[in-house]
Amino acid sequence: MTAPAPVTPAGTRPTPAQSPMPSTATSVKLKVHPVILAGGSGTRLWPMSREQHPKQLIGLLGEESLLQSTTRRLDGLEAGYPLAGQLVVVANEEQRFTTAEQLRTSAKPSRLILEPVGRDTAPALTVAALSVAAQDEDGIMVVMPADHAVTDSAGFHAALAAGVQHAAAGHIVTMGIVPTRAETGYGYIRIGAPLGSDDAQTAAAARPVAHRLERFVEKPHLELAQRYVASREYWWNSGIFIVRASTWLKAIRHFQPAIYAACESAFAGSTADGDFFRLQRDAFSGSPSNSIDYAVMEKLGADQSIASGVVVPLAAGWSDVGSWDAIWDISEKDPDRNVSRGRVMFEGANSTFAHSEGRLIACVGTQNLVVVETADAILVADKSRVQDVKKIVNRIREDGGLEAANHRKVHRPWGNYDSVDTGERFQVKRIVVKPGARLSLQMHHHRAEHWIVVRGTALVTRGDERFIVSENESAYIPLGVTHRLENPGKMPLEMIEVQSGSYLGEDDIVRFDDTYGRQ
Repeated sequence: MTAPAPVTPAGTRPTPAQSPMPSTATSVKLKVHPVILAGGSGTRLWPMSREQHPKQLIGLLGEESLLQSTTRRLDGLEAGYPLAGQLVVVANEEQRFTTAEQLRTSAKPSRLILEPVGRDTAPALTVAALSVAAQDEDGIMVVMPADHAVTDSAGFHAALAAGVQHAAAGHIVTMGIVPTRAETGYGYIRIGAPLGSDDAQTAAAARPVAHRLERFVEKPHLELAQRYVASREYWWNSGIFIVRASTWLKAIRHFQPAIYAACESAFAGSTADGDFFRLQRDAFSGSPSNSIDYAVMEKLGADQSIASGVVVPLAAGWSDVGSWDAIWDISEKDPDRNVSRGRVMFEGANSTFAHSEGRLIACVGTQNLVVVETADAILVADKSRVQDVKKIVNRIREDGGLEAANHRKVHRPWGNYDSVDTGERFQVKRIVVKPGARLSLQMHHHRAEHWIVVRGTALVTRGDERFIVSENESAYIPLGVTHRLENPGKMPLEMIEVQSGSYLGEDDIVRFDDTYGRQ
């Protein structure tokens, strides 16, 4: 553990400019802990991003999801301190199975902390800091949202290495992006004077020059954003932070005691459940909802009794992947500045983004448009208005539409189902069950089900019966009969389910036993 930050002759806490960089010789016990905040919803990326399958779990930029890319972002980081061997990931309980499955692709083991309800990023970071501090009180957390993209790993690591040094000295560090345009979708940071360094190794590494953090400002209107950019005194807020676990806990306890108390109680009452670390529901639900920016960072300029704020410039091809125009901006384009994904044809189009999940999209003479096709929804938007997509999502939710929460294809811990067709008293689903997986032992009050196996072998429980259903065979599950579907084979089980009855909602399930702990 490093020594406490030095005290000035006047007895006050040193400012960032006064604080020397710690050398690795005096801080060998410190470790860098990757912390990933994976609880976002990504409504501006609808219809690909849905409440139950948000943007961080989707391969928006390639085969990997944004979460999977984030888990590897610190690989090879050389910041003067060893990298901890475990990822700390905070995610929403509703996405726990898909999140856990994707984390298994990482070379590092993960501690997956589940939020029973969303309370924004300040409580999420607080429970992560409690988790890190339980093992390494002064551990340096590199806090990354799971839904960002970085194209320059070397530049990213150089900025982090500089930030880690300031965080080790007891400061709260945020990564700032020098703006390239007047953007109304980002928060801004006003930077202060550049900070020097007494550390020869840091200087020799030509790391980015940090600045004093003057203040955070909210997302501005266009005219104000233009003034910010012209002044060169404001950078975009990347949402990436570096801070010791102990420093963050002191800051949140000082500035937001209600958040700290609720999170401390939720963490103390937590339980381990397989891959999951479950926070105590009632305690965490009682926490005020607040972001890192509002809860702490905005207050550092006026009150530095706990820590000072430092901004490190990040030049690494960063994007928050917050909207469809952001994806267009960082994607490879054709000579007419069009971007295509899936089955897309352009004819006389310019600056158009088109993404197809299956059907052919033909764009003729389009300009500055976004077109996104999924199985159950199509988005067509002017690229300058993509921030308003979330308004459409709110309207869908208010109208009771299912498209706000789920895709037609819904992922479950045992596999997935795709709602192929539906009518007044029937629904047809294509079901895929993973090898060795099984659904819950359950019963329905309002519907009967017909199961037809098209590939693989099904083990069916129906009342007191247990029997095998092979390819091209079927089984009938009467209304009110206890039943279970299992895949005893080594290949995926594919089948067609036809439901019929007076009510076909997913909440018409009474579970008696479930491998995955669902109620």
